[in-house]
Amino acid sequence: MLDLTDVTKVYRGGRRAVDGVTLSLRPGVLGLLGPNGAGKSTLMRIIATAARPTRGRVVFEGADVTARPHTLRRTLGYLPQDFGFYPNLTAREFLSYLAAAKGVGARAARDRIGELLELVALDGAADRRLGTYSGGMVRRVGIAQALLNDPRVIVMDEPTVGLDPEERSRFHSLLSELAADRVVVLSTHIVTDVEAVATDVAMVVGGGLVRRGRPAELSEQLRGRVWETAADPAALASLRQRHTVVRALRDDGLLRVRLLAGRRPAPDAVPVAPELEDAYRAATGAAR
Repeated sequence: MLDLTDVTKVYRGGRRAVDGVTLSLRPGVLGLLGPNGAGKSTLMRIIATAARPTRGRVVFEGADVTARPHTLRRTLGYLPQDFGFYPNLTAREFLSYLAAAKGVGARAARDRIGELLELVALDGAADRRLGTYSGGMVRRVGIAQALLNDPRVIVMDEPTVGLDPEERSRFHSLLSELAADRVVVLSTHIVTDVEAVATDVAMVVGGGLVRRGRPAELSEQLRGRVWETAADPAALASLRQRHTVVRALRDDGLLRVRLLAGRRPAPDAVPVAPELEDAYRAATGAAR
């Protein structure tokens, strides 16, 4: 449904925010993973027609979106990383305003807004001004506005920022349901968000695509290279110099260290089953 070919974005001064990305997207959730500054938000803006690529094409169902952005915009739901809102409007008023801007009829909008406010658990606060909302509540309004026009392509940039664990779990369930017959692109640096819902993962570093595949496939590529060992906190710096440390947790005065290594990194190290976070750290570490 949505195809990106050699998409590149170069800013003044020659900085490449996106560098030759080619992706074919079909119904399901694509998790776009990458560290801060990797080019994820710029790529999301290009997909959402909020920015034009310097080179390359974005094609939606045979139509060149760069030349004819309206072909995608009319069926697009977009939540940018920085979501603007009017603090003096209530959630219901704000969503009504956006529904009109998206061409949703008044009667259909009224019913749709009621459904969405309930879906994001804001029906009890629908008539409060947005200026009184917490950051997590505003983010839920952002999720609701992205779904107003029942879009076929949903692009969400860091959507779970500010959500508590219960809200995040509800959001994961919602995305899984929506992705049955829609293209969903979820950009984040939170690996657990991608693990929870993504059917496909693309890892981006330095503006370029460095890994692509199903979560289980990407993890399995590291079979035999993921280890856990106990280490003195003073030895952590040395371990980081020699290996990619995925995480280090305190345990009775020592550190329980999870790391990547081609062979046993310490006499007491034991191999463990690889996870998506291991694949992510391997990809981002190799690309730096």
